[in-house]
Amino acid sequence: MDASEKLDAAAKPPLKVLLAAPRGFCAGVVRAIDAVEQALKLYGAPVYVRHEIVHNKYVVEDLKRKGAVFVEELDEVPDTAAPVIFSAHGVPKAVPDEAAARKLFAIDATCPLVTKVHREAQVHFRKGRHILLIGHQGHPEVVGTIGQLPDGAFTLIETAAEARAVMPRDPENLAYVTQTTLSLDDTAEMVAILRERFPALCEPHKEDICYATTNRQEAVKAIAPKVDALVVVGAPNSSNSQRLREAAERAGCARAVLVQRAAEIDWTMFSGIASLGVTAGASAPEVLVEEIIDAFAERFAVTVETVTSTEEDVFFPLPRALRPDAAE
Repeated sequence: MDASEKLDAAAKPPLKVLLAAPRGFCAGVVRAIDAVEQALKLYGAPVYVRHEIVHNKYVVEDLKRKGAVFVEELDEVPDTAAPVIFSAHGVPKAVPDEAAARKLFAIDATCPLVTKVHREAQVHFRKGRHILLIGHQGHPEVVGTIGQLPDGAFTLIETAAEARAVMPRDPENLAYVTQTTLSLDDTAEMVAILRERFPALCEPHKEDICYATTNRQEAVKAIAPKVDALVVVGAPNSSNSQRLREAAERAGCARAVLVQRAAEIDWTMFSGIASLGVTAGASAPEVLVEEIIDAFAERFAVTVETVTSTEEDVFFPLPRALRPDAAE
């Protein structure tokens, strides 16, 4: 470091960055992105993708450049032999049915942990139970889960107040499932209310909130009380990213913000800080975390410490049609 660099560093206020681990991509997101890239490799462009493969603009734009074509509904896909991939969030049963009727080459990249919820709901339905679905109205995962069964099979519950108010026709014949990307604390509150009101309530064999959502929220809770501000790297339509911001606020960090890219940072929110937490939602790539830290390093003398709450080694294989011998 020459004299001018030393002077520049000395002029910057010090900033300790606590980097949450685990953060960023989960196994389901890696599988979904790899599915699109492998389809492009095996079958060439275009590859059609129904809905954003994951909720991250950077990832979607990168895949577009490689030849992926994103659509919201199958009627936007021409009659083609090209692969049509369903996103990690899952789709209503009507979507693969339509694809089959049109003889499209459909590949399901639904996260296996979302598929687990679908199967649980189907079992409850076959046993004659009404299903309480804890989740967010309109989220693609919730739309996909509700679409697994006939109308009326589910009652959606979004809040503790709704859990207190719901009046099912047969309280002795109920089950619940949840969206996989919810707040641990909010969900626990709603489940506790439902358990108290409906003692016969059937529960998942293993909780539906996925390991990655759980681990990222716990990692944020570990660092949030120790920092002056916290940045969650993620998209505003990403449920798990929004829950990370909320978890940080609840854990004692008043200045918690969600940003997609460094260009979105409102620097007035970070004046006078000496410590910063950084994490990323399950659909945010590590390159964007590095971009955010680099942006702070332009304004502060940054030191980075990784705070690890747990190790992750979960892996999901690609859909069968995309495994290496599929095109042979």
